[in-house]
Amino acid sequence: MPSSSAPLSTLIIILLWLLLKLEGARSLSCSGSENFSRNRIYEHCNDLPHLGSHLHWTYSLSNSSLSIAFSAPPKTPSGWVAWAINPKGTGMVGSQALVAFREGNGSVAVKTFRLLSYKRIEQGKLASVEVGRLEAEQRNGALTIFATIAIPENMKIVNQVWQVGASVVDGMPAVHDFGAANLESKGKLDLLRGQNTGNSADEVLRRKRIHGILNAISWGFLFPMGIMIARYMRTFRFAEAFWFYLHVGIQFSSYSLGVAGWATGLKLRAESKGVVYTSHRIIGIIVFSLATLQMLAMFVRPSKDHKYRTYWNIYHHGIGYSILVLGVLNVFKGIEILAPPREWKLCYIALLVLLGLISLSLEVTTWTLLLRNKNSNKSRSRHDVGFINGSKDNQEPLAS
Repeated sequence: MPSSSAPLSTLIIILLWLLLKLEGARSLSCSGSENFSRNRIYEHCNDLPHLGSHLHWTYSLSNSSLSIAFSAPPKTPSGWVAWAINPKGTGMVGSQALVAFREGNGSVAVKTFRLLSYKRIEQGKLASVEVGRLEAEQRNGALTIFATIAIPENMKIVNQVWQVGASVVDGMPAVHDFGAANLESKGKLDLLRGQNTGNSADEVLRRKRIHGILNAISWGFLFPMGIMIARYMRTFRFAEAFWFYLHVGIQFSSYSLGVAGWATGLKLRAESKGVVYTSHRIIGIIVFSLATLQMLAMFVRPSKDHKYRTYWNIYHHGIGYSILVLGVLNVFKGIEILAPPREWKLCYIALLVLLGLISLSLEVTTWTLLLRNKNSNKSRSRHDVGFINGSKDNQEPLAS
C-alpha cells in the first residue's frame, strides 16, 4: 500500500514546496493590502499574527527613515489601536507608541505615548525616535496610523509591538485585555531584508499557510479523488485489477498529509492560546477522528462473501462521504481565517466545479453501462430459455 502512494506523495511534497516558495516571493502583498488615501504606496506589507492587524512599510536606507501604515480594528467602536517601537526590549514596557482613537466629535486622533510600565503611560514626545507626518483615519471598521519615523542608523532590526483597546478616558487609552493574543502581539522587523524575523508575523503566517495547504490538498482534493476512483473506476473492466490499490494509495496519501496538517494545527493552537476558531477546530477534530477510524477499518474489512460485508460497506461509505463533506467545508472555513488573495479561493472553487463535472459525467457513464449490461443479461436469459423450450418441443414427437 505505501509503495503505490509513494510517487503521489513525492509529487504533493514538491507541489507544497513550490506553493510556499511562491508565497514567499510575494512580499509585496498580504491580506491587508489596500489603496490608501493620498495615493500612499509602501514597499512591504505584513500580516501581523494577532488582533487582525496589518503593517505596510517602506525603509529608506539613505536617511534611515521608516514610513508605516498600521491598520487594526479597535476592540470596540470607541476603542483605540497602537503600534510601537521598543528600542531596548521586546515587550510593551519601554515602548514608544503611536495611538489612534476616535474623539467625541467624530474625528480620528493619533498621539504619541511612552509606556513606562504596564500601569504607567505618559503622553508626549518620544524619547528614542523622531516621528513626522503623523496622521490617522478610519475605514471599514479599522483604524490606520500613518507616520514617518527617523530610525537610529545602528538600528536595522526593530522590535515592534502592537495593541488594541476597548475605550479611551479623557484622551488616554484605557488598559487593554491581557489575553494571549494581546500579550503575544510583538515581533521583529528586519529593515534590510524587508521582512519579519524570528517568532514574528511572517513566521506565524508561514506556518498557517503550511497548515492550510496541507489540509486543502488532503481533505479538499485527494480525499474526493480517492472516493471518485472507488465509485467509478470499478465499473470499467480494464480497471478491475488495480482500482482498489489506487483508491487505497490515494486515501493513504490523503491521510498522511492530514496527519501533518493536524500536527501543524496543534502547534499553531499551542502558540496562539488567545486565538480560537471554534467551528474550524471542532470540524477539524471530527474529520481527523473519522479518517482515523476509516484507516483502522481497513484492518477489519470482511471478505466479499462474509455475512457482515454489507454492514461494513454501509459504514465505510457513510464515514467516507461524511469526511468528504466536512473536509471541504473546513477548507472554506480555513480560507476565511487565512484570508489569502481572492484568486486562491476562486481557484479552489473552480477545482471543485471541475471535480463535480467529472463526477457527473462518470455517474451518467456508469449508469448507462450498468443499464446496458442489465438489459443485455435479460436478453441473453430470454434467449437461453427460448432455446431450452424449443429443444423440448422438438424432442416431444421423437418421444412419442
